[in-house]
Amino acid sequence: MSASALPVGERIRYWREKKQRKQAAVAGLCGITEEYLSQIERGLKLPSLPVLHALATELGVPISALLAGSQNELPAEIPHIADSVVTALMGYGPLGASSHVTPAKLRERVESAWLTWQTSPNRYTEVATVLPALIIDTERAVRIHRLNSDAAARREVLRTAADLYFMLRSYCRRAGRVDLSLMVADRALRAAEDADDPIRMAAAQWNLGHVLLADGEYEGAEQIALQGIERLRAVPEDVDTIAMAGALELVAVVANARRKEWLQARDRLSDHAAPRAQHVGEGNAMWTVFGPTNVELHAVSIEMEAGEAGEALRVADQIDTTRLPSIERRFTFLLEVARCYDLRREDPAVLVHLLDLEQIAPEDLARNPLAQDMVTRLRRRVRPTYRRQVDALAERLSLV
Repeated sequence: MSASALPVGERIRYWREKKQRKQAAVAGLCGITEEYLSQIERGLKLPSLPVLHALATELGVPISALLAGSQNELPAEIPHIADSVVTALMGYGPLGASSHVTPAKLRERVESAWLTWQTSPNRYTEVATVLPALIIDTERAVRIHRLNSDAAARREVLRTAADLYFMLRSYCRRAGRVDLSLMVADRALRAAEDADDPIRMAAAQWNLGHVLLADGEYEGAEQIALQGIERLRAVPEDVDTIAMAGALELVAVVANARRKEWLQARDRLSDHAAPRAQHVGEGNAMWTVFGPTNVELHAVSIEMEAGEAGEALRVADQIDTTRLPSIERRFTFLLEVARCYDLRREDPAVLVHLLDLEQIAPEDLARNPLAQDMVTRLRRRVRPTYRRQVDALAERLSLV
């Protein structure tokens, strides 16, 4: 049997044996116990993203090689990104609109794209139809205003460009292109600095921190976040600066958790992020969705990463995400709850949450490797009572 047909645990064992590596040696070098690795390989435990990244690095294979659903023995991560978006970002697409786009019109288009990205169940498909022209027109506007004597118009165009790149960072990352995500995060930082906008500079560091987290650079992500917080100390304090500092604290919280610094992560969340969230209330400063609910969601993440599935579920039971302005945050929360139930092998609860995820954000579910792996593993062990529903879900996700 090829590795492409196996669930994640068996894939890990496949590649370990193919590389002729001992279980104890691999586990030790990845910072986990041999028994824990054994449980992963037998399908009794689902590895967290940091553990999965460490195993892939140690075995010398791409992380996608350890995830189910690919067709090749050494599959590249499947990019769910429109070719036209890549073409526009790389600068070799059509020239775009022949007439000049005003800063006000450009701002309106970027904010409309952001609204679609944060609220539409079909956000990948919908934003892909508007992003190519928007990228081209925005970069053209930046070039035009670079030499413009109207300083206010130039600054507004640069702010709008930064906001567009913030959205592109999220789109590219979620579409499986960390390389492009890093590129646009850097463009966002340059635009924010050229606009001399402290809030957007902090938001740019928040975005860059998330790229580094996705790439396994946890120390770098924490340093970027702390630098951003320090920068904000020089800015007059208001709701936006407090919210951005809180959002940056959450990046550092995740970095701590990914490094298994559970106590430090919990302390930073309760001592630094939570007070800021209580001060500003629910909000969406620079599209970070920072507020008390987001802080609670990170509390769930910490416990899940720590393997405390029961505690994570206890915290999750007290959270209401219906008013969050971001489908992505609601999706991530429900996915983590599903993973907690999966770790406890409570299959009916796993199925319920996967079906909820399909209703909320079908495109996100279809593109999420860990969700797909959960469905694959669920099919292997589910009781006959639920098999029809699980098989139907797997079919809709093109897993069978």
